[in-house]
Amino acid sequence: MVFSFHVYRKSSPNGKLSVYIGHRDFIDHLTHVDPVDGVVVLDKDYVRDRKVYGQVVVTYRYGREEDEVMGLTFAKELVVAAFQVYPQISNPRLTPLQDRLMKKLGPNCFPFHFDLPQDAPSSVTLQQAREDEGKPCGVQWELRVFVGDHCDDQPHRRSCVKLGIRRLQYAPAKQGKQPVASGAKEFLLSPGKLHMQVTLDKQIYYHGDAVRVTVTIRNHSNKQVKKLRVAIVQLCDVSLGPSGQFKNVVANLDTQEGCPVVPNASLNRTFTLTPVLDHNRNKRGVALDGQLKLEDTNLASSTLFTNPEQREVFGIVVSYVARVKVILGTLGGDLVTEVPFTLMNPPPEAHLSVKDGRSSSIDENTRLVIEECRRLSTGDILPSQQSTDSIDPPLKSPEPSASTQ
Repeated sequence: MVFSFHVYRKSSPNGKLSVYIGHRDFIDHLTHVDPVDGVVVLDKDYVRDRKVYGQVVVTYRYGREEDEVMGLTFAKELVVAAFQVYPQISNPRLTPLQDRLMKKLGPNCFPFHFDLPQDAPSSVTLQQAREDEGKPCGVQWELRVFVGDHCDDQPHRRSCVKLGIRRLQYAPAKQGKQPVASGAKEFLLSPGKLHMQVTLDKQIYYHGDAVRVTVTIRNHSNKQVKKLRVAIVQLCDVSLGPSGQFKNVVANLDTQEGCPVVPNASLNRTFTLTPVLDHNRNKRGVALDGQLKLEDTNLASSTLFTNPEQREVFGIVVSYVARVKVILGTLGGDLVTEVPFTLMNPPPEAHLSVKDGRSSSIDENTRLVIEECRRLSTGDILPSQQSTDSIDPPLKSPEPSASTQ
């Protein structure tokens, strides 16, 4: 049985440089981060005595691109990893994919390997409104490969490959403790208290899962509970640029079920809410997982970090809470209780098994399928870099017989 493995390719505008990588999503496991590795195919006659460098760049944009005037920019750019691809300084240990690509692409193919830092932000995008133009705010990662004399040279657009990548986090394999929160409200001129307890069915949810919120109310006051408002709120703490916190309601429910709750009565109800992007596509400022072109995404995953003191370096920290608001009326006021929980993608093993069936084991029988990240005109592409379905040699068709005169 022959397996297929997808390889992403992107070429420079002049077609003299091409980058091949096996995947564009790199996982932060908290203990380590997946390395960025692949190969570069170059034209030695074009490079000559210059060098080829690679960089992994993270860009934090905290303002709209259309508001940038007079040289003012609302973005910070940081090179987190750099490496000289050609001429090779050392012989890196090749992965099975790199070894297979170098055998197929010939002597002008050179490997590269980048180790990403652990304390770095994940890919996050703040959703734009329909009328907004330009690049969205958030944290974007990019792989750059260019021709130059020094690593800190400004890359020329014609001889530079810029490929967007994503740094993602996945949910822990084990569930945490069941989230529970309680609240009570006293009244100035009335005896007794109003007690409320909010409980979730689990700590970690995957994107698309329904969140079951159980609300228990015990009314020992002389007030009446008239309505309940249950919501899932996304919290975005911004630490770079203009700092602050953004709150977005991504799922909500208003209900009078079981109301009014009269004095000395109680209420116990379970409500189900599902926070998904489909219900929030027109809301400006909702945080999303980093988005690649032509690919859909989901609500931003909760941010995990091992050291809370490193919170500021993440730029945007995303968290979720289930908020229950008890409405007592105009004179009675409100009682609000929040329960935090984690919303993330499933663990890597489950993610890889359901996404597209890609296998990490590559041998000589594995068919490598090329996915072009950008189409160029055929006049700008070298004959050896023409777009094909596979880099494996195609089956030869029989030669047509010569026609008789």
